[in-house]
Amino acid sequence: MGLPGIVTREEWLAARKELLAKEKAETRARDALNAERRRLPMVEIGKEYLFDGSDGKATLFDLFDGDAQLIVYHFMFAPEWDAGCRSCSAFLDQIGHLAHLRARSTNFIAVSRAPFTKILPFKARMGWTVPWYSSNGSDFNEDFDATVGEGDESFEQPGISCFLRDGDRVFHTYSTYARGLDWVASYSSLFDLTALGRQEEWEEPKGRSAGIGAPAGSSRVRYHDEYEM
Repeated sequence: MGLPGIVTREEWLAARKELLAKEKAETRARDALNAERRRLPMVEIGKEYLFDGSDGKATLFDLFDGDAQLIVYHFMFAPEWDAGCRSCSAFLDQIGHLAHLRARSTNFIAVSRAPFTKILPFKARMGWTVPWYSSNGSDFNEDFDATVGEGDESFEQPGISCFLRDGDRVFHTYSTYARGLDWVASYSSLFDLTALGRQEEWEEPKGRSAGIGAPAGSSRVRYHDEYEM
């Protein structure tokens, strides 16, 4: 095993400071990239999609559950599979309590092509409470590149798609797949994928957080059972 080299404390501190400067530069570059992502144009969804969930049939609009934003995790679970993807399961294991997202008017759900009758027992086995819907019978997975190709040549890929609601109009704002998910799991990184962002005053472009969810700012974060939902 190739372990790190052994140095004195002073040598380590000098190397750590050099790396810290690069880490701070990466943070500033990531903030700029997130702002550019929030400036992406959006596409109105005119097509009707139907999903199966615990409360029966639902439209894409219904999946917002009254929130301004919707984050969809494209969970790899094909109709012919007996269980969900292991890597997708590890990702969903990282998703904590949704109250921090819902307090800023953002819902998070999982969607798979497997029938809901297969999703339900697997979800119970995993012990997840994240809302999970089946897109079986619709073109949702194909239209948003979670299922690529046709027939025997088709394959599933993990991804996230973000949507924004303006009244009863629904817009697609962003999607990313595969390695694009490597750094995503915390609620702040999920917000960074959305059009409204973290809804904090320092973010660009300005004015996206007005009247949406909880007051902006990390100082307003609450214990998950203290939010007024």
